[in-house]
Amino acid sequence: MPLTTAPDTRPTSTGAAILDLLLPHHRTTDRATASAEAFPHQLRRIAGFVRDGAPIVFTLPGFPCKSPNPAKVLGHLPDQGERLSLTFLHALCTEIQRIYPPGAHLVICSDGHVFGDLVHVPDEHIDAYADELRLLIAREGLTGLSVLDLRDVLGGPGPDHDARRARVHRRFAPTVDALRAEIRGDGHALALYRGITRFLVQDTADWAGSRSALQRRCRQRAYGVIQRSRAWGGLIAEHHPDAVRLSIHPQPIGAPKFGIRLLDAPDVWTTPWHSAALRRADGTWTLMPRRTAERLGRLIERDGRPSHFEQV
Repeated sequence: MPLTTAPDTRPTSTGAAILDLLLPHHRTTDRATASAEAFPHQLRRIAGFVRDGAPIVFTLPGFPCKSPNPAKVLGHLPDQGERLSLTFLHALCTEIQRIYPPGAHLVICSDGHVFGDLVHVPDEHIDAYADELRLLIAREGLTGLSVLDLRDVLGGPGPDHDARRARVHRRFAPTVDALRAEIRGDGHALALYRGITRFLVQDTADWAGSRSALQRRCRQRAYGVIQRSRAWGGLIAEHHPDAVRLSIHPQPIGAPKFGIRLLDAPDVWTTPWHSAALRRADGTWTLMPRRTAERLGRLIERDGRPSHFEQV
């Protein structure tokens, strides 16, 4: 009788156990719950790392820059919202290491420079935000994380951000016509387009025209933001072709990107860079616009800068 070798099921079972750690934090608009088996893209990627005995690499585009609207945020530098979110992501990597000793590493793909001109945030503010993220990670000992931005991928430090944006756009961005067709035929793409449009409207602090004119302008800019975001995703995939792709936007069950919720918030679209952190009286945290948080709590400073609010 010829000898037969049983298939190695360890990569799949380990991948399912790792996904089980992520599932409670899945950022999605789906109301149903799902098991790890409903995420074949992520299971396949994780299993590849497990077969090689290598640390699992996650990429997370996001953490771009603070909203330019002072009614929403405390300033242009990271604060307690980012600190809590990064600590949470590092804790996930630590949890993974407990069940998979090679562990995991999460690359924060800071995308502010990719569309800074479209969201009306100065490049020097974007530089300062990403640099402070790196310092925060080092100070807090968040060894499971690192930061990558457009300067790292296309040429290091320097002022020529417009040239870098143009390069990545030319190479990877879909056309506006292609995006319009996708948005017309895909409910998730439509929700993303509407969510970005809403953020662009809310982030506009000074507008002398009518509300309808602002909405028209922001709908046009939203196509550009999605184009650049797709382009950034293409560039990241080229640099980390095997990575498990996470997203700060809600994602459907089974999508190639896994949406991840960073902190509690009443809206699944809320992020630390569009809001301020409030510590509730019971010690839990949530995110909300600065103007709302000011009515509920007192401002707390850390290292000489506004950090968050505490409920009173």
